[in-house]
Amino acid sequence: MALAVPTSLSPSKVSAFKSCALAFRFSVIDRLPEPPSAPAVKGTLVHRALEQLYCAPPAERTLAAALAALATAFDEARASNPEYRQLALAGDDEAQFVADAERLVRRYFEMEDPAAVRPIGLELMLEAQLGGVRLRGIIDRLDLDADGELVVTDYKTGRVPSQRFEQSRFGGVHFYALLCESMFGRRPARVQLLYLSEGVAIVATPSEQSVRGLEGRVAALWRAVERACALDDFRPHPGALCDWCAFRGYCPAFGGDPGAARALQTAAAG
Repeated sequence: MALAVPTSLSPSKVSAFKSCALAFRFSVIDRLPEPPSAPAVKGTLVHRALEQLYCAPPAERTLAAALAALATAFDEARASNPEYRQLALAGDDEAQFVADAERLVRRYFEMEDPAAVRPIGLELMLEAQLGGVRLRGIIDRLDLDADGELVVTDYKTGRVPSQRFEQSRFGGVHFYALLCESMFGRRPARVQLLYLSEGVAIVATPSEQSVRGLEGRVAALWRAVERACALDDFRPHPGALCDWCAFRGYCPAFGGDPGAARALQTAAAG
């Protein structure tokens, strides 16, 4: 039975399909719920604090202000964020969680001087049409440099990727460059990934060749998604990350039944 084709692609969806087509189906098409993870929730809170920091005038973008914004983000999460509450953190575990988030914010101040940054967009949603697919992505921060050129900044709260996986990160870099070019008529002068866990910045300069190459790869991937939906043919790709996959129980590579996932989705929709 043919499945409904997704309405858009984002950098995370592109990465998901390339990593494991079956996990992509469970997440994007079947929309199965995924339990919250502590690293993801922590990243969300740190992003929120840095977003609030850049809402202030340059002279007020201090470390104290950033830590205050982080404390507010935690208060909001405790009161109304279901993912944070599902983590059920308490006592020493919550204290360590808060300390880890504070460490990431402090590390950010070792990497940039916020007072010198000229942001023109925060948590900016960009969309562009590429053939039959709509591309969507959220830019953490869009700046103007000293020459008036665009700079895309993406905060990363996880570990710095190994050389093996670094190229896939740069796929996202060119994705953002394509979105900027489509919406603003100009390519960013650079895209920087700031890895707050280790204080490492990975910087790339998108080129005409790299952006056009991405267009071709995304078009080919979209055709693969359409074909997989038409045939209901999403195959698993077992690997090192399977131990952390929320859908492992439904995966035939580990004795699971994908049909059970479909039944769960149908019951939830009904």
